[in-house]
Amino acid sequence: MPLPARAQVVVVGAGLAGLSAALRLAAAGVDVHVAEAASHAGGRLATERVDGFVVDRGFQVLNTGYPRAVDLDLPALDLGWFWPGATIRVDGRRSRVVDPRRRPTAALDTLRAPIGSPVRKAAVAAYSARAAYTSVDRLSREPETSAEERLRRAGVGDTALERFFRPFLAGVLLEDRLETSSRYLDLLWRSFARGAIGLPARGMQAVGEQLAGRVGAGRVHLGVRVTAVSGDAVTTEAGRTRADAVVVATDPDTAAALVPGLTASAPRQVTTHLHVLPSSPTGEPLLVLGTPGGRLVNSAVLTDAQPAYSPDDRALVASSSLAPTREPDVRAEVAALHGIGPGDLQHLTSVTVPQAQPAAVPPLRLRQPVDLGGGLFVAGDHRDTPSIQGAMASGARAARAVLRALSPDQRGAA
Repeated sequence: MPLPARAQVVVVGAGLAGLSAALRLAAAGVDVHVAEAASHAGGRLATERVDGFVVDRGFQVLNTGYPRAVDLDLPALDLGWFWPGATIRVDGRRSRVVDPRRRPTAALDTLRAPIGSPVRKAAVAAYSARAAYTSVDRLSREPETSAEERLRRAGVGDTALERFFRPFLAGVLLEDRLETSSRYLDLLWRSFARGAIGLPARGMQAVGEQLAGRVGAGRVHLGVRVTAVSGDAVTTEAGRTRADAVVVATDPDTAAALVPGLTASAPRQVTTHLHVLPSSPTGEPLLVLGTPGGRLVNSAVLTDAQPAYSPDDRALVASSSLAPTREPDVRAEVAALHGIGPGDLQHLTSVTVPQAQPAAVPPLRLRQPVDLGGGLFVAGDHRDTPSIQGAMASGARAARAVLRALSPDQRGAA
């Protein structure tokens, strides 16, 4: 369905940033319409069915510790949950490192895990507690360095850094040198310490679809590619739509192409291989971390956390690498991480996601300007942090900026 010839606000892009902006504008009574080139809402949160299995575009999860998670109807997503922690494998032996506050039965395993001396483990616990209970404002004012340097200064030690933190964070940050800003690490670790990690029963795309449904029927226009924007109009293949304000909430490359002079990029990438097993090796919903020197950063039996990802009782395994990899090259490594034979794995599909997310290297630029002037606005995780939180937060900021910019009569009507 094409855009109307006239709207108060046009949002370009139905990812989480654009939908978050549109949702707030619609709630304020603004006549807002969203143009999305793809055939689905949700942007990078995309899901398909492969042989009956729910397959997300890369390994993605929903962290309820993100502040903007309050904007979602979490019960309606029918989430399945991972345990708060991970499994590591050292010399062929499996050990669990789990937050003992939320799974006390795993406390002894965590104490015995080969991630350093008791003093080092106490330092890990102290860092987690500090991140969990320090305010966001205070964390954001901490002296900035790299993520690796922050962990070293926290005293976690080389063993925990290499066996736990580096592979765990590589799967989130999509970089294993831990060159990411220490401030972003602190904020991220705060969300892990305070929230839970889940998967919607219908896949991660359901998050975007929920927001799109709340924007309102007839306001989200799929399959509509915008070719040009200005502060008072957008141009599509079907024609021109006049508007009082335009919000560009696309991926960074598209945003930079539509808005000359806008600096935005997403250099991080990830490849995820999906395999099917007759049943789960452990039945425990825990991320299994890659080993030093391996190609994989992590692997997880998704159906241990969310059984709805399988059409039957078989297990679905997702294993990710930062560099593009071929499935035959990582099959043995996937099997070793789960303590099974390579022949047990049935390859379902593999997905490489280029430009999966922006980088967050020092100096971290939180809350970058969203009002570009002249009725043109921008939103996306490249304006905040490279995450679901960053996308939704920037969309909320863009909506507030648009409402401030509308004429007094329009604000009054809203």
